[in-house]
This record gives sequence, C-alpha cells and structure tokens, in this order.
Amino acid sequence: METPDLARENALLKARLAEVEATLAETQEANRRLEDILRAAQREKFGKSSEKLSPDQFNLPLEDAEFAQGVLEAAQEKAEAAMQRARGEEPRKPKRNRGHLPSHLPRVERVIEPASTLCPCGCGEMARIGEDVSERLDVIPAQFRVLVTRR
Repeated sequence: METPDLARENALLKARLAEVEATLAETQEANRRLEDILRAAQREKFGKSSEKLSPDQFNLPLEDAEFAQGVLEAAQEKAEAAMQRARGEEPRKPKRNRGHLPSHLPRVERVIEPASTLCPCGCGEMARIGEDVSERLDVIPAQFRVLVTRR
C-alpha cells in the first residue's frame, strides 16, 4: 500500500473508533441511569420503613419543572412587552373574564336562608335588605354548569 492510501485508511479507522467510543459512552450512561432507577426501586421496596419515600415525593421533580416552565413563560411575556414598548406599540392587555361566566351554561341555584325569618326580639318578620350572589364554575366530566349561591 502506498502512503496516501494508508493515510486515508488511518483517518477512516480513527473516525470509526470515535463513533464506537461515542456509542459506548452513551450505552454506559444509559446503563448507569437504569442502575440508579433499579437501586431506587430496591431501596423503596426493601429499605427501612423510615427511608421509604411517599408516592407524593415522586412528583416533586415534575412540580419543579412546571414551576420553571411558568417562570420561563412569565419572562417571555415581559420580554415581549418590553420589545413592544421599544417599538412604540402599546402592550396588549390580556383578555380576562372576571366574575362573568357565560350565560349559555346551565345554572344550579342554591338559596341559603336563615332557619327562621322571625325577628328574635318578637317584632315580626325580618325584612330582606339585600342579597349576595356569587357564581363559580363547576366542572363535571363532559358537562359545565354554574353554581349560583344567594345569601
């Protein structure tokens, strides 16, 4: 073989070696992660009862991720508002519906009244001087309704 052929083959072998080493590193990392999961499961099942984790604690990393996602979204909204101000635009106000639920939803009305409408001093019936009405959204799977409470 001549020198250029040997150099080309050497480069091919080095590239192949780098690929094999990268694959080996990935496999070892995956193996390490699986061993960690196995150890955690064994510790959960066979460890001392004081060391066992409650099922609620398995969700803690997910909650951290959700919190981080919320922080990221808030930062993006602030950055968009700052860019709009820099361009001379007025930032859009978010459309919010506070306290007004859609009228097409069925309503279940519940009236809360005192047990007796007679005045405790004996002067007769009490008069209605006003009422407090609150609405909240009640979700039943595949059904929405509004609960109205009058006091």
